[in-house]
Amino acid sequence: MNHRLLLFALTILLAVHPGLPAAENRTAHRPNILFIMTDDHAAHAMSCYGSVVNETPNMDRIAREGMRFDRCFVVNSICTPSRASILTGKYSHINGTPVFNRFDGSQPTVAKYLQAAGYHTGMFGKWHLGSDPTGFDQWMVLPGQGLYFDPAFLTPTGRIVIKGYATDIITDLATNFLQNRPKDKPFFLMYHHKAPHRPWEPDAKHRAMFTNRFIPEPFTMRDDYATRTDALRENKQTVFNDLTRRDLKLEPPADLKGTNRMKWLNTKPTEVEIEVGGKKKTLTGEELNKWKYQRYMQDYLACVQSVDDNIGRVLDWLDTNGLREDTVVIYTSDQGFFLGDHGLYDKRFMYEPSLKMPFVIRWPGVIKAGSIQGAMIINTDFAPMFMDIAGLKAAKDMQGHSILPLLKGEHPRNWRTSMYYRYYHDPGDHDTRAHYGVRTLTHKLIHYWKKDQWELFDLANDPNELRNIYDDPAQKKLVAQLKKELYRLKKNLKDNDEFANEQPPNGVDGQAAGARNAPTNAAPAAAK
Repeated sequence: MNHRLLLFALTILLAVHPGLPAAENRTAHRPNILFIMTDDHAAHAMSCYGSVVNETPNMDRIAREGMRFDRCFVVNSICTPSRASILTGKYSHINGTPVFNRFDGSQPTVAKYLQAAGYHTGMFGKWHLGSDPTGFDQWMVLPGQGLYFDPAFLTPTGRIVIKGYATDIITDLATNFLQNRPKDKPFFLMYHHKAPHRPWEPDAKHRAMFTNRFIPEPFTMRDDYATRTDALRENKQTVFNDLTRRDLKLEPPADLKGTNRMKWLNTKPTEVEIEVGGKKKTLTGEELNKWKYQRYMQDYLACVQSVDDNIGRVLDWLDTNGLREDTVVIYTSDQGFFLGDHGLYDKRFMYEPSLKMPFVIRWPGVIKAGSIQGAMIINTDFAPMFMDIAGLKAAKDMQGHSILPLLKGEHPRNWRTSMYYRYYHDPGDHDTRAHYGVRTLTHKLIHYWKKDQWELFDLANDPNELRNIYDDPAQKKLVAQLKKELYRLKKNLKDNDEFANEQPPNGVDGQAAGARNAPTNAAPAAAK
């Protein structure tokens, strides 16, 4: 379907009915909420978090005009579980989504609560929960991971294909929703990008920005894993050994077709031939390792840059249309990501680059511009926060806590100083082993329960988590204290090891129930 034709069709379908009265806008009392989320964007690839590899002026704009959180953590660092926790305000063992299994959309979600309270709700872009979005007045989502170029979208009436680049298209869909919303209701919009998820495919404009740029390697790039457990040494998500030819954008031989072509793209090269100054050169060993990191980061950062530009488009749209003052704008990602840290890409581990989520929020008149918040928040706090912003009490069974007091600059007396983490997939993708742990303001204790191995890090003195001090006799008392806190949190969160040994089957096929047999290029319609 032609891009402009699609947007015209959406304008007609989503337009406010001309017979509706022009009621007074109530967003002064119930603000609009724009929740922007990317997939796999590391906080340390944002300049407001001190990035040395890129600049993100529009994400920074939200932080500069609002608040930056320096301790925002995911409770299960993988895409589907994180999204389920954000929607429900609950841990994976409670909402039933510990791995890549199908999310039960019949359960209560923050979208349903806000919709029932009179918010006009929308979901556009990356969904990755396997079931139909529920609680949204309008939605269009990518099937599964979705494609960067000419992506298909699932809608309530069928599947459509839109020509163009996913990041631009998702932004167009989001702004179209904003343009044609009912003007007598506040809105709650989940505007979710695929980028910068693997395989990191930027558009031509942003690829060109990074093609010849040198990206400095992280301090821990060549971590030898000394003192760490077997789990880190056994994993298969290293930049040097596990990136595929597809990841590195290598072109297969012309005579390879079909299955053979895919097999070639999915293999991991031990040598690569490139052209330098018009001459061919074969890279191996350390030269190849350095080249792999550059290729990975150039594409990853180009994808991030495209997202940043598109966020700028939306922020400008809010300003131009008089919605800046009445709209809470949040930017985050579904988890952190390794950018060569410890030699890794991807996420899953409880180490800081994977655990830490970027989180910046702007709310004119409520949040003091340029604020920096050091209090610990987790992604199960998002749903209670949305409800609190909307003037609703959080559901009693939500396990997170509203961060509204923090946004107002208050310092709640009993705010958390520790958080519980659990990752289930074992060995799963990349052979990352199952583990759970506790992070306090100063320390982190991790237990790989199937291997019965432990790691303890002093984050104040070892922020890069290079020295496991669990077996140090001098830490015996500290280990006991942290284990006590770990098991206290585990009990309070009602984690009874429901998914410790057997997880639900993978079910995230991205096929909305109403769209599986629908014709391609069917016109989208508003959903209830």
